Amino acid sequence: MLLAEHGLSCLLKVFIGSEEHVVLMDAGVSATCLFHNSNVLKMNLGNVESVVLGHGHFDHFGALSEVLKRTTERIPLTLHPDAFLERRLNIPGGIVDFPTLDEANLRENDVELQKAKGASTLASDLILVSGEVQRVTDFEKGFPWAEAKIDDDWVVDPFLDDQGVAIKVKGRGLVVIGGCSHAGIINMVKHLQRVARTSKVHAVLGGFHLTGPVFEPIIGKTIEEMKKISPDFVVPTHCTGWKAINQFAEAMPNQFLLNTVGTTYVF
Repeated sequence: MLLAEHGLSCLLKVFIGSEEHVVLMDAGVSATCLFHNSNVLKMNLGNVESVVLGHGHFDHFGALSEVLKRTTERIPLTLHPDAFLERRLNIPGGIVDFPTLDEANLRENDVELQKAKGASTLASDLILVSGEVQRVTDFEKGFPWAEAKIDDDWVVDPFLDDQGVAIKVKGRGLVVIGGCSHAGIINMVKHLQRVARTSKVHAVLGGFHLTGPVFEPIIGKTIEEMKKISPDFVVPTHCTGWKAINQFAEAMPNQFLLNTVGTTYVF
């Protein structure tokens, strides 16, 4: 279920027999939004057993500390070490500093940090976390306006912490969920196909980061490559952008699903 659109937050429930696992991917931009939506949707965040952070931008960890306070037990937080980097946008007209994820605060609140650069699994190995996404396409080149402070220098952000998750549905293939897909949504899907050793993709959901003048020129190529992957469903959300969403709808009408906050997908 999608809990927040601006600043992705997605609650994943995975079942194997009578066994249920609840995992939260990202925590949106604000606790006010996240908890209002979860209350309206009657979703108990206290049942979350683990959290995955897609990357270290504030619109993905805004409600994180509040979510972790409300869980019934100490739960693990899976993230890439670079999620704690200082970050900013260096855009024409000025610099915009971003809030930084506070590692010390998380540790003070007894959060179990699971830092990992490589792929890992959650929920009795039912959910695959991508780890660092291998860049293989020639058109997904990152975000040149985004910068990170690495070794005391501000550089173009490599977004090594950009992660997605995948769930292998028996008889149907992979369900891939991206956060912002700063690594590129095609790179993300191809990477998870390799790691999961599964070529068939059942669905691709999440932010494809195709909004604005930097990314709109690659909408067409992204759709072209997505059609080659041929998922049964494609659900562009969050930072995909209205132009890209409309073009996906036109180019892949039988696979496209228009998303809204509160939508539940059952695969």
